[in-house]
Parts: sequence; structure tokens; C-alpha cells
Amino acid sequence: MIILGIESSCDETAAAVYTDDGLQSNVIASQTIHEQYGGVVPELASRAHHKTIWATVEQSLDEAELDIDDIDAVAVTQGPGLIGALLVGVCFSKGLALARDIPLIGVNHMDAHIYANFIDEKPAYPFVALTVSGGHTQLVHVQNEFDHVLLGRTRDDAAGEAFDKIGKILGLPYPAGPLMDEKARQGDPHFHDFPQSMLNHQFEFSFSGLKTSALYYLQEKDDKKAFLDDHLHDVCASVSHAITEVLVKKLKKAIEHTGVNTVVLAGGVSANTMLRKKARKMTENSGVSLHIPKLEYCTDNAAMIAITGYLKAKKGEYSDLSMKPFASL
Repeated sequence: MIILGIESSCDETAAAVYTDDGLQSNVIASQTIHEQYGGVVPELASRAHHKTIWATVEQSLDEAELDIDDIDAVAVTQGPGLIGALLVGVCFSKGLALARDIPLIGVNHMDAHIYANFIDEKPAYPFVALTVSGGHTQLVHVQNEFDHVLLGRTRDDAAGEAFDKIGKILGLPYPAGPLMDEKARQGDPHFHDFPQSMLNHQFEFSFSGLKTSALYYLQEKDDKKAFLDDHLHDVCASVSHAITEVLVKKLKKAIEHTGVNTVVLAGGVSANTMLRKKARKMTENSGVSLHIPKLEYCTDNAAMIAITGYLKAKKGEYSDLSMKPFASL
């Protein structure tokens, strides 16, 4: 079984090949045009996907030392994501499936983040997945392969969005999340106590109040620039502490509620250094096995789409050409 995976849900055009022998290639074409706008511009993202998708697929095939004729099925992100960006990947994949007479596999982007953990490891079922990205934050009880129970999710903003938006308030360039992570390593996480929202709710999250708190905190400073010159690292560390504390506390509750012995982290924010460190400490103390994807499989990529498509193909779960993209969960 040889699966071509295609990802175009946001601002990364990606293609990967997964076979019975494992991952053979994983190519990502990043879009830098959005940096000047401080966030992703959907129309520009769609146009960039259209320009680069075929070249990205060709490179992934070349790196896998395969030809398009070798592909047994094409897996593509069906959603959630930016609808225009998704349409590029879905339409390309439909055309490829039709032209080559191969099956089409629609993949849920959030499922793919979870199964990115299976690229290099094989977490034991059942497990709890904490999926944290720029667009979503959720806890899922994965009882078996593709047998998921949603325990809870954010009621407003995602953790990744909070990192990016607060980073913008701090004057950091987009995407600010990775830069905040880098600076937080040199700061004091207890410099300021930012709010940890909804701790009294078992599995629900909320991060909009944290953004507001950070905004007001800085507005109260007489000289914001001078303050950040001296304390930017400390503020980044304090914000990171507030976000990761909520995530890990909720994750611990999910472990206790489900009784699982295995936990996986998923999504772009699973690359966060503080989150990884706290999750490792918590799971070690709880006697639970922790799985975290390699950094290159945390953010949006096609390897996770390819392996999820591979698992679905093994179960005979294919889509037809009437498949439509969806923007939200």
C-alpha cells in the first residue's frame, strides 16, 4: 500500500508518501507572504497553494523515489480549515484520483494530528489525546482506531491563537508562538500571575480572557517599550505558564476520568517546550505513558495526512468524488 498525502488546510502546502515500510517523504512549502499582515490572509493562502501544490507533490514523489503511477490512493485534508485553501487540495486530489483511477481518502485534520504519533511509535489503545493547535484545543478519548469520544474543547479561542495574538501584542512577528516559546525558556514563569481560566470546568477550555488580561496588563505600564525591553522574556514565560498549566491540569483530569495508561500530545502547540516538560513530569508522576510526535510532525504537515490515510485504507474506508471540504468541526 502506497499512500500520497496532501495537506492544504491553512498556510502550508504539503505532500508526503507513506508505505508499508513507513514514511518515505514529507515536503512542506511554507508561505511567508502572511508575515507582513500579522496573520494568514485566506485569499493569498489559496493562491499560494494553487501555485505550489503540483511542485510539492512532485518533490515528495522524487524524495520517495517513486512515480505517480506507483501511488495506490491519495489522502487529502477534508477539513477543518480555511475553505478556499482546502478546496485547492481537495480539487487537486479529486483530479488526481480520477485521472489515475485510484481511491480518494478524505482525512479529518484533527484526527491526523492525533495519528501523527503513529509515524514513529505505536501508542497503545485506549488513550487520551490532548490536541492543541492555532485553531483548536480539545481533549479526546481514543478508545480504538478512529473510535473517538470528545471529552471537551475550547469555548472560544484556541491555545495556539492565544500564543500568537499575545505575541502580537508584545510586538513579536507572526507567527509569534514559536518565538514566545524561545523567549520563555529564559524568563521567570512566575513573574506575573496571568489568569488560568475554567479550572472548575472538567474538560472545557477558554483562552480569550487571557488575551484581554495580557492587553490590559501592558496598557497599565507607563512606558511599555522600556518595560518589555527589560521583561519580555519574563512576560512570555508567565503567559506560557498560564496556558500550559491549564492544558496539563485538564489532561490530568482526563486521565483520572478515563483510567487510561497512555497519553498523546498533538497539534502545533505540542511543540511547546514548557508544555512538553510539564506533560512529561505529570505523566511520570501518574505512571502513565506519554507520546509526543517529533517537532516536524507537530505543526501542519502531510506526513500525518498520509499515515491517517494509510490507516483508513487498511480498513477500506475510502471517500467518493462527491466529497466536500468542511471549514469547521
